[in-house]
Amino acid sequence: MDGVNVVELTIVIVLFLVVTVMGFVASRWRRAESLMHLDEWGLGGRSFGTWITWFLLGGDLYTAYTFVAVPALVFGAGAAGFFAVPYTVVIYPLVFLVVIRLWSVSHVRGFVTPADFVRARFDSPVMALLVALTGIVATMPYIALQLVGIEAILKAMGVEGELPLVVAFVILALYTYNSGLRAPALIAFVKDTLIYLTIIVAVIVIPTKLGGWDAIFGAAEEKFSAGTGAGVLLPATGQLGYATLALGSALALFLYPHSITGVLAASNRDVLKRNMSALPVYSLALGFIALLGFMAIAAGVTPIGEDGNTIVPVLFQEMFPSWFAGIAFAAIGIGALVPAAIMSIAAANLFTRNIYKEFLKRDATPRQEAQVAKVTSLVVKVGAVAAILFIDPQFSIDLQLIGGVIILQTLPAVALGLYTRWLHRGALIAGWVAGMAAGLLMLYNIQRLGPDGSVVREHFGGSSFALAKLGLDVQSSVYAGFLALLVNLVVTVLVTAALRAAKVPDGVDGTAEADYTAEREDPTFRDLPDPLESAPPGTGDAGARR
Repeated sequence: MDGVNVVELTIVIVLFLVVTVMGFVASRWRRAESLMHLDEWGLGGRSFGTWITWFLLGGDLYTAYTFVAVPALVFGAGAAGFFAVPYTVVIYPLVFLVVIRLWSVSHVRGFVTPADFVRARFDSPVMALLVALTGIVATMPYIALQLVGIEAILKAMGVEGELPLVVAFVILALYTYNSGLRAPALIAFVKDTLIYLTIIVAVIVIPTKLGGWDAIFGAAEEKFSAGTGAGVLLPATGQLGYATLALGSALALFLYPHSITGVLAASNRDVLKRNMSALPVYSLALGFIALLGFMAIAAGVTPIGEDGNTIVPVLFQEMFPSWFAGIAFAAIGIGALVPAAIMSIAAANLFTRNIYKEFLKRDATPRQEAQVAKVTSLVVKVGAVAAILFIDPQFSIDLQLIGGVIILQTLPAVALGLYTRWLHRGALIAGWVAGMAAGLLMLYNIQRLGPDGSVVREHFGGSSFALAKLGLDVQSSVYAGFLALLVNLVVTVLVTAALRAAKVPDGVDGTAEADYTAEREDPTFRDLPDPLESAPPGTGDAGARR
């Protein structure tokens, strides 16, 4: 216990125990006849109202990693770190166009994952498999990054070793296994309350102690003027990369399986409409979170060792009494558990529905599906912990950047597929392959440079791709995922035109136009035959559902 702040640690443990109890009790909250069904275990019975969905989506999208990494990026890079604020502003109008239709068709047809929708819409098990694999691969490093937030607060409190981290995730795994999506939905109330409390106190107390906002921005201006000469503003060469990163990140966020899981758990379309209007409140909070990076500059904060993610915990320790710093650390820790639980459930749903049932056991019963999903969620969490224990955390961050690039390649099948059936299933596969190859090739050729201009990492050094590498005489960079998506779309459209001109068969659409505007859940879908059991070859889901 040498060097451990006992007050902070005690408060964190007490609040962690509170949410642990809530996690296990959640199985009795809004109790279902049985949790041994993916609709109940993996989607909370598809019954969450406006407030529950608001907290669930907020807890899902604004994570512990956001709390520590965004201010750390602002602390180190200045204005570039604020890209997260505009992307969470522009995302909701864009997502509104997608999630409403996805909710309707999923509730009418009983879809649990975006790959379910792609399977039925395009009559393509291969494309559905690619969407499922992409979602799982993109989600795994995202889960691991939640542990980075917990590691940061443990270091700040003086707790050494990996045992506390492992214990926290073992407990998380147990109550998620027991209660499914109901656990993070209930805990999200506590998580968001603590985070809002922390932010409100921080933006009042810390500027007061540091001499006001003019002193904070003055310190940031001085630091970045000495480095880039641009001060707190973006240099002209960084503006295109900033804009494309914000837009690309916005397009990617609701393609992630955990985001869609929160959407499909809503009870009706009106719940989602209200949430798309109310969720931007979190963007206001995110703006204040980002400003913690400038506050840390003014306070003269230095990270613990070389871990830049400890900037915010150290700032809180210097600015707050131990008891409130403990509350803030608990907010960050619990802020890691909620999204990690949702992400593991989403990955488990994908594996169960679109790999296990599609290719391994087509006659699986709902109970068998639920059991496989529960076990898979445990495996996913073990993998996330292993990634932190045995892989450099910086590499996990790089993997998450790669995850954003690859998840964008599902946009034509998932987002555009909600509006048009013109895209050919063969073309979607070709576009996915082309976009994935282009994205990974660009990422491979991105170097990471040190402060002195030396090469720190030869490959996969970030997500900003220099346009000069394409032969353009410009100094600007662009988000690699954005360029990869353009390649995907161009290939998809051109191959679709060629295949349709050649009259290549395209399967049967397993959905109907009325499915996309259904207002409330159609309970009859639960009694319809399973498409994989009864649909004749080549008829898609339509034959089974009708």
